[in-house]
Amino acid sequence: MKMHFAGSMALGALFALASATATAAALTPGTTAPTFTAQASQAGKQFTFSLADALKKGPVVVYFYPSAYTSGCDLEAHTFAVNRDKFDAAGATIIGVSADSIDRLDVFSADPDYCAGKFPVASDAEVKVALSYGLEAMKARPGMKDVRGVAIDHAFIPRTTFVIAGDGKIVATLSSETDHLRPDEHVKQALAIVQKLHAGKAP
Repeated sequence: MKMHFAGSMALGALFALASATATAAALTPGTTAPTFTAQASQAGKQFTFSLADALKKGPVVVYFYPSAYTSGCDLEAHTFAVNRDKFDAAGATIIGVSADSIDRLDVFSADPDYCAGKFPVASDAEVKVALSYGLEAMKARPGMKDVRGVAIDHAFIPRTTFVIAGDGKIVATLSSETDHLRPDEHVKQALAIVQKLHAGKAP
């Protein structure tokens, strides 16, 4: 396994700043989640993801992250992948959203060390979806590269996870900034919430 979870301090600091900038305006529990469609990829195969269609099947975990192939985002994707069966058992759909291009996500979605084809990731290159959820992205600094040494030229959306019930209402908003959550803790807390929903309990 070739996971690169040791990211540079510069990237980490930038992602923290992005969270601090935008999370205060993130949509809160009780709000109706904005529906959206976006170009997505799962196991390297592109399709159009529809939140409205996904909600017909049950709860949806929409997790926004700064960039594929960066330390925290790689850990988060890996953790979602290894827990996918548990989300399935709770009737929940997972969708990752970033400003990465769909070409980058084709590779990331299929990478056996990260998404591993277990769930889709969507491209929000113009950050319209993020903005509808109250998240403001930051521009990448010139010369920034991912863990593979590939240039990052897209915006960074702050790491924020929304758990949305089947009725379209947001039941939880998880933020790395305000909740001081590590990337993998987004997964663990989101899973606990959808399991409570599945059991008919309040999250």
